[in-house]
Amino acid sequence: MSTPLFPTTEFEVIKRITGYLQNASNVTTSTDWSLRRGAERFASFTKFGNMAVHSTVKNRSAKVTVYVGSDAVSLRTPNPQQSEIMNNLPGTLARVEEYIKRAPFVRINRTMGNNSEFSPHCTIYVSIQRPEMIRLAYMTWATLFSPGDGEPKQTIVYIPEWQEMDRQILVFPEISTTIVLGSDYYGESKKGFLRMAMWNAKQRGMLGLHAGSKIIRTRGSDGRLRRYGMLIFGMSGTGKTTHTCHTHGLNGKDEGIEILQDDVIFLKKDGSAYGSERGFYLKTEGLDPATQPIIYKAATSRDAVFENVMIDYEGNLYFEDDTLTSNGRGIMMREDLKPYISDSINLPPVRETDGLIIAFITRRHTIVPLAAKLIPEQAAAVFMLGESIETSAGDPARAGESIREVGTNPFIIGDKSYEGNWFYDFVKQHEGKVHCYQLNTGGLGEIIEKKPNGVKVLKRKVRRVEIPEMSSIIRGIVRDTNTWSKDKYWNIEVPASVDGMDLSKYDVERFYSSDDIIQQVSALRSERIEYIERFNTLDKAIIAAAKAL
Repeated sequence: MSTPLFPTTEFEVIKRITGYLQNASNVTTSTDWSLRRGAERFASFTKFGNMAVHSTVKNRSAKVTVYVGSDAVSLRTPNPQQSEIMNNLPGTLARVEEYIKRAPFVRINRTMGNNSEFSPHCTIYVSIQRPEMIRLAYMTWATLFSPGDGEPKQTIVYIPEWQEMDRQILVFPEISTTIVLGSDYYGESKKGFLRMAMWNAKQRGMLGLHAGSKIIRTRGSDGRLRRYGMLIFGMSGTGKTTHTCHTHGLNGKDEGIEILQDDVIFLKKDGSAYGSERGFYLKTEGLDPATQPIIYKAATSRDAVFENVMIDYEGNLYFEDDTLTSNGRGIMMREDLKPYISDSINLPPVRETDGLIIAFITRRHTIVPLAAKLIPEQAAAVFMLGESIETSAGDPARAGESIREVGTNPFIIGDKSYEGNWFYDFVKQHEGKVHCYQLNTGGLGEIIEKKPNGVKVLKRKVRRVEIPEMSSIIRGIVRDTNTWSKDKYWNIEVPASVDGMDLSKYDVERFYSSDDIIQQVSALRSERIEYIERFNTLDKAIIAAAKAL
């Protein structure tokens, strides 16, 4: 898939901006641990000896992010804020072009990935008009790999001090450049490079996925040792990192896991997947040493960085305290996940393993089963539906509301039907060796009433599925010890038994009457049908499967 470049006034301005910054006297290049020393000057320190920093903006600015370029990349239905940004774009870029000649900048060069085919070279220019913004350069440096001669070249120009009223994220996919104005949240740098890499990977015939990756060694009921690849899809804050970095109780002889990546990978048609990062960006809410021991150890190591996590004057951390934000974050280094990391960040082809297990994490709180076994058409439908609930990482004001993102990936640029068709073709091509599941890390039974004035009142809390219970389901999947049966209300297979778990606690009829269940299932199906019918170029088999789920 390729998109021709074309000359525009905006492109020429961007090229002048980046060209100036390459050799400007007001730009300092940092290449070593002096970045950390600079960041430490403006940080607090936890009782574990690692840094804790705080930003003014505490989540991604999705509503004011625009894609600029040809019809292949531009937004189909911009919101009013995005339309205003596009209307004002020439003036904005003119002001940026003048501003970069005055402000002090720091530049770092890094590499995303570690392979000979697709390892984008990443250059970020961060304005340090506010000196403490050196932390953005350091956090980017810590997350990516040492610089090399990789392709393609990707650039971010980051101006955190831009006026709050004009905050905006300008993405130019066809020239691999992003301009960040008015946000000091690290996620804009992280996702800026990853979003661009996913677009560039698509131009090379790969599929960029918002998914973690790992290798699992397990013994099935026949006692034979098997080695599987595993991909775990999920929106931010739904458990993708948690279950990517978990052993699932696989402690039999020679069993275990090898962690590859936690956030974004680049999938090829042979089932291999290139990794992207050496630093994992986790959501710290609920971080618990008992249920997440691997993550907790890495997150509290000397090289970790906490962002917007509550810390007191003695360095104690409070992961559940959301006074400042419910989107507390941390960067943990992949090396600190030892001994559970793989030697490589790249997933091998399907032919070199016993199979590939793909898990789509959703987070629902009412009637969606805890797990489902999917045939290829259903898997592609689940990929396209991308069902979950909003978290504070995306939009705090809508946290808890139902959302849909194709591929659970809010960073797709271009035609989303292309992605669904690519994925469906991949699963069909490897049918019998690629096994797909949906996992609901939320739970069942929630009741929320909406008052006439629009206020929502929680009448009954969800019965949450705990991490050890979901681990039991995953362990049963990879060991092939779960039994499955057709669900009474859904056209899917769900677990009939799971070793080490009492499924009766999550019988939907314990929470709702049959009429309530039928009504909720019907309502959700109607939503799915309305959503899937938007994709005119999607394979008809995927559309039919989505309507029948």
